[in-house]
Amino acid sequence: MSSPFLKHITEQMRLKRYAKRTIESYVYWIKAFINFNGQRHPIKCHDVEVEQFLSHLTNKLNVAPRTQGVALNSLVFLYKGILLKPLTLELNFNKSKQATKLPVVLTQAEVSALLAKISNNHSLPCQLMYGSGLRLMEVVRLRVQDIDFAFHAIQVWQGKGGKNRRVTLAKELCESLKFQITLVNYYYQQDQLNPSYKGVWLPYALARKNPNASKDILWHYLFPSSRLSEDPETGFTRRHHINETTLRKSVKMAALNADIAKNVTCHTLRHSFATHLLQRGADINGAGATGAY
Repeated sequence: MSSPFLKHITEQMRLKRYAKRTIESYVYWIKAFINFNGQRHPIKCHDVEVEQFLSHLTNKLNVAPRTQGVALNSLVFLYKGILLKPLTLELNFNKSKQATKLPVVLTQAEVSALLAKISNNHSLPCQLMYGSGLRLMEVVRLRVQDIDFAFHAIQVWQGKGGKNRRVTLAKELCESLKFQITLVNYYYQQDQLNPSYKGVWLPYALARKNPNASKDILWHYLFPSSRLSEDPETGFTRRHHINETTLRKSVKMAALNADIAKNVTCHTLRHSFATHLLQRGADINGAGATGAY
């Protein structure tokens, strides 16, 4: 990123504790907006140029409604949070109206076939996405302390929309999770011997409030990367979580190897979890009703 202006936006978003993916997405669309307007600085543009850009996304690029919405949010942030010149609330542009896709759902037999083909390194995260209805980024960001074995629950922090929640943990996964924590402990012990290691990344102001937490194993990722890396914000050597892209690819490959003729993604496991949960509820209610007669 060579533009000082885009670097400034990135730094401001980091200070406001925006998620890494949100920062990347917003910077991408702000850059696209600047290019669309012939490299003019956004301070010289406003409502009209924004309306033209958003209409262009629909008329020429045929983007999905969600994509156009992200582009709009990025420009709203730019003008309100960076340039201090908020856009009008009544922007007039051609809104994308692509039909909403129906979610892909697997049968229980297909889920079993899929999980059987998942590589050993990615099996447990996929089992959690299905067994607890977790989103992809929720599962890779789990910390050791988020697993509550006593109550068979998982604590999800800062999920979609910044919400926290507790979800159920399948008893069948407890032994696998305990083994996974043993693996985390192995990496942890190795990292303590590395003088460059600065501990795990901590959210928000926790690093200032509790500077020792970064070296506490309970804060370490449940699914750690196999290698250390440099934190782009601080330059510190840390062990991040596994790369979610490899998890996506693993699910795609497993679906192919299992001969499942559906567009299977990680989120398909969450949709399937919800659908099967509803089906089990319907079956129980149906059985109860029959028994009453």
